Amino acid sequence: MFRFTLTLGLCLALPVALRAQDKEKICRDVETQPLTPGTWASYDWTNGGATSKMRLAVVGQETHAGVTYYWLEAKIENPQRPNETMIIQALLPSLTGDVRTVVLKSGRQPAMRASGQMVQMFTKGQGTNFAAEFVRGCRETELVGWEQVTVPAGSVRAAHLRHARTGTDTWIQPAQRFPVVKTTMRDNGSMVLTAQGTGAKSSITETPLDMPSLPGASPPR
Repeated sequence: MFRFTLTLGLCLALPVALRAQDKEKICRDVETQPLTPGTWASYDWTNGGATSKMRLAVVGQETHAGVTYYWLEAKIENPQRPNETMIIQALLPSLTGDVRTVVLKSGRQPAMRASGQMVQMFTKGQGTNFAAEFVRGCRETELVGWEQVTVPAGSVRAAHLRHARTGTDTWIQPAQRFPVVKTTMRDNGSMVLTAQGTGAKSSITETPLDMPSLPGASPPR
C-alpha cells in the first residue's frame, strides 16, 4: 500500500515539476532572445473600450566602449486621435540590459533625448524597458499548457502563461523575435498580434533635442 501511494504521488507530482521546468526554459528563451535590427511586430491593444495600435521594433544599433547596443522602439497610436501618437525608444544591449539612452516623442511635440542620470529618473518605476518588465513578469507565472492560438497574424502554437496576482493570461511563442502572441487582462483589456516582419525603420525622423541635465549629473559612459 505504501509503495502504491508513493508511486501515485510521484505520478501526480511529475507533470507539475515538468511544467515548472518547461516554464523556466520558456522564460529563459525569451530573456536571451537576440535583438535583430529591422524586426518588428504589431499589435491591437484594447483597454477601456478603446483600441490602439502598437508596434514593437528594433530600429537600429550602435557601439559604445566595445559593446553593441540596440534601439528598441514602441510606437502607440490611436486611429481616432492621430495627433496623440506616443513613441518611446530605448537604447540597450539586450532585452533585460540597462537602458543607456531614451528618446521620447509625444504627438507633434519635438523628440527629446535623455541620457545618463536623466535616464535613471525616467526609467525608475516607469517601465521604459518594457521588454525587461515582461521577462520579470514571466518568472512569476504558471504554465497552463501549450495551445494552438489564432490571432490576426495567423495560427500559432503558444505557451499559455497565467499570472495569478494580476489576473493576466499571456500566450507566447519563444521562437518568435517578439514572443507575445496574445494577452488578456482582468479588466477585459487585451493585446493580440496582428502582423510581424522585417525592414523596420525608426518612426522618429527628426534629430531629438537633449533634455537639460540635472546639476551634477554624470555624462553617459
